[in-house]
Amino acid sequence: MRFRHAPQVWSTFPELVCGVLHATGVTPAVDVGPLLARHADTARARLAAGPEGGFPEIQAWRRAFARMGLPPTRYRCAAESLLRRFRRDGALPRLHPLVDLGNALSLGYAVPVAVLDVERITGDLAVRPATGDETYLTLGGGEDERPEPGEVIFADSAGRAHSRRWTHRQSGRSAVRDDTTEVLVVIEALHDGAAGTVPRMLAELASALTDRWRVSARTAMLTADAPVFAVTPAAGGPTPSAPGTTAAPGEVASLSPGR
Repeated sequence: MRFRHAPQVWSTFPELVCGVLHATGVTPAVDVGPLLARHADTARARLAAGPEGGFPEIQAWRRAFARMGLPPTRYRCAAESLLRRFRRDGALPRLHPLVDLGNALSLGYAVPVAVLDVERITGDLAVRPATGDETYLTLGGGEDERPEPGEVIFADSAGRAHSRRWTHRQSGRSAVRDDTTEVLVVIEALHDGAAGTVPRMLAELASALTDRWRVSARTAMLTADAPVFAVTPAAGGPTPSAPGTTAAPGEVASLSPGR
């Protein structure tokens, strides 16, 4: 399995900074409470100085959504949605320790973090424009949607969308569950200073996996020149790299809004 962004995502958003992490051996029987509390305190302090819409990290995603033709106060990146909920409720619901930690990192850094169950993804995973043929299962798991052609999505080789409107909403199909053991974490940022923020987030998450789960993680920073991360390299084959990679279906499409 490989993870990558389509070339036109990099060309349209050259400011994108992306970090990825892969780990095996995750379980739900882990206490991450102190880590969650620390990031909640950070978010609370930032929100006391002003709402999340004024954060540079969130403003950068709002500009990106506007560039894609999406009303940025109707469709928000996941980090902004979490901060809004946290500001309203004072806490976030607990789901799974690793998901909770990803959400806490999103709160503390105001940056979207996607945590996906690798075993529920078919083939390669690409952030690319939709063709209009993909299907998306809502987080509740009860409804299939069809992303609009050109909408930026996380899509696997089977034509299943694992997100809508890029970082707006994840899919229930690859959501982490209690029986999840193998995960892919994707951290994406667009703001000035993201080149320092994302590696810190990756390092903190990898450290937590070592300290709390007693598992090691592989991490990488992706760029337009080196956009591919081999989650599970093909047996007997070389680790894929940027040159010579084959475009996933739909990568020739242009970016356009998903409604």
